[in-house]
Amino acid sequence: GGPGSYTVGTMSERFDCHYCRDPLQGKKYVQKEGRHCCVKCFEKFCANTCMECKKPIGADSKELHFKNRYWHDSCFRCFKCYTSLVNEPFMLRENNKVWCSNCTAAADAPRCKGCFKPIIAGDQNVEYKKMVWHKDCFTCSQCKQVIGSGSFFPKGDEFYCVSCHEHKFAKTCAKCKNPITSGGLTYQEQPWHSECFICSNCKKQLGGKRFTAVEDEFYCVECYKECVAKKCAGCKNPITAGFGRGTSVVNYEDESWHDYCFKCTKCARGLANKRFVCHNGKIYCAECPKRL
Repeated sequence: GGPGSYTVGTMSERFDCHYCRDPLQGKKYVQKEGRHCCVKCFEKFCANTCMECKKPIGADSKELHFKNRYWHDSCFRCFKCYTSLVNEPFMLRENNKVWCSNCTAAADAPRCKGCFKPIIAGDQNVEYKKMVWHKDCFTCSQCKQVIGSGSFFPKGDEFYCVSCHEHKFAKTCAKCKNPITSGGLTYQEQPWHSECFICSNCKKQLGGKRFTAVEDEFYCVECYKECVAKKCAGCKNPITAGFGRGTSVVNYEDESWHDYCFKCTKCARGLANKRFVCHNGKIYCAECPKRL
């Protein structure tokens, strides 16, 4: 054997024990490094100490060694599962403990954030921001259904499936009351689906376009002029305040005028905010009726 090895036999010649000087003839003895000693002195002075039980490994015991460390063969077991590691693959880990390959793999494997058990090779898993789950442990914080490899929304330390996230966090459209999952627009601090924010007449989407709101209805420029706006009693065109330059409106009885169209029928003097006279359905300044 190598350094520190020894031979056990029964002495046929006359030798005395190197330590206690008792005769060895006819007795079991141990020869180590050229010295002969009795079994008792071998255990006391020469035997290696077992890394596991801390007791001497006697001449009658089977000894295992690895990297100048020694074990009784009965002590050479996995630190975690106690399986014998004689003739089995093993790892020497902290505190000189031996581990079987299965326990080593489990100890070194990442831990599932759901069940806290190891994720070993071959397990289906989900990874997100240095966290890992068994696929079946990655569940929605709201409905507890397995998300697995499906789409999800993180919120702090919680994770939501698409459906639960929509109902719990998504903005609700002011018109249809359903969640707005992407896109959309805001009008007067209320969210709308783009497809819900439309002209009440032609149904075209109004997002990014000029429009006019009339009570709870919205109109594009064309439909407002055509269907909603009052017609000027003077020029007969729609009175469309809000599109471009501001327009003042003059109302009298059931008719309306652009302020610049409200003028004397005879002298064309502008009459907005001035005295006027209505004669046979026509508007005159205070002076012109006297000249008729």
